[in-house]
Amino acid sequence: MGNPAGGSAPGIRGSQAVRSALTTNLRPLSPNTWVASAYCDSPSCAALFRFNPNASNTFHPSNQSLNIFYRFGWMKAVIGYDTIRVSWKQGTESGQTFGLSKVYNRHVESQPVDGILGLGYSKLAGKGSTSIVDNLKKQRVVSEPVFAFYLSTQKENGSMVMFGGVDHSYHKGELNWIPVSQAGFWQIAMDRISMNGTVIGCSCGCQALVDTGTAMLFGPSNAVAKIRSFIHPRLSGKPEVKGHATGKSSPVIFTINGIDYPVPPQAYIQKINESLCFSSFEGGTEGFKGPETWVLGDIFLRLYFSVFDWKNNKVGLAPAV
Repeated sequence: MGNPAGGSAPGIRGSQAVRSALTTNLRPLSPNTWVASAYCDSPSCAALFRFNPNASNTFHPSNQSLNIFYRFGWMKAVIGYDTIRVSWKQGTESGQTFGLSKVYNRHVESQPVDGILGLGYSKLAGKGSTSIVDNLKKQRVVSEPVFAFYLSTQKENGSMVMFGGVDHSYHKGELNWIPVSQAGFWQIAMDRISMNGTVIGCSCGCQALVDTGTAMLFGPSNAVAKIRSFIHPRLSGKPEVKGHATGKSSPVIFTINGIDYPVPPQAYIQKINESLCFSSFEGGTEGFKGPETWVLGDIFLRLYFSVFDWKNNKVGLAPAV
C-alpha cells in the first residue's frame, strides 16, 4: 500500500481552509463536494467560513446550477472548478468539480460544517463531474485507490481519514472484506440483525449503505419499531424513553458476510440526562427503491475501522482500537 495521506480536516481550496464533513454516500445527480460560499447570503452562512472564488487564482466558474436534495434538507448551488487539497501537501489539480452554495433550508443550515467532501463514485457526481477519489488516483496523488476512516469515540483523540493507504495501527485483527453489492454506492449485503439470539431485523437478508455522513442507524420504520421494543417496551413508537439504563439492554448484532458486528447499548442508547435516554435507531428507509435497506452511520463506524477500495469495489471492516 502506498503511504496514507492522513488528515482530520480535509477540504482545502487554494489558501482557504474549509471545515468539511466527509460522506461516502450522496444522492445521485448531486455534486460530490460542496462548500458554503460568498454567494450565500442567508443569516446562518454568516457564521461559516465562506469560500470566496474571487480570492482563488485557480478557480474556474461554470454556467451550471443545480439543487441538491438530502433526506432532511436541500440547498441550491452553482458549479465551479478548483484545486482541492486533502492534506497540506497533496491535492487534485484545478479541474475538480464542486458546488458553491447559494441557498439552504433550515436543516442544512444547522449543520456545524462549512461543506461536504463527498467520497462517492464518479457516476453519482452528475454529468461531466469526476469524484475526488477518482481524481486523486488519476493524477497520481495517491498510489492506491483506497481511503479509510477511524472515527474516535473520545474528544481528546481526533478522528482520522486516510487516502492512498491504510494505517493498520487504528484497528484490531484482520480486515474483513465485503464486496460492494451495487456499483455506484458504498452498498453491501447484510445477513441479519439480531439481539439475544433473536432476529429483529433484516430477517431475509438486506442491503446496507456504509455512510460516514450519517450519524445514526437508519432502517425501515416497522423494523426500527421492533428493535426499539426489544430495547425497551416503551420505545417502539418513539426514539426516547424516561429512566432507561443502558446496562439493562443487550448488544444489537449486525451480521455481514458471515461476521458478527456487535453494537453495545452504550453506543446505540444516548443518555440525554439522568431521567431521559435516546435510541440511535431511526426509521425512514422504506422510501428507498429496491430491497430492504439500512444505513450504517457513525454509531456503527465509531466501533469499526472502515476501508473503502474503489478499484476492487469492496469495503473492509475491523474493530477500531
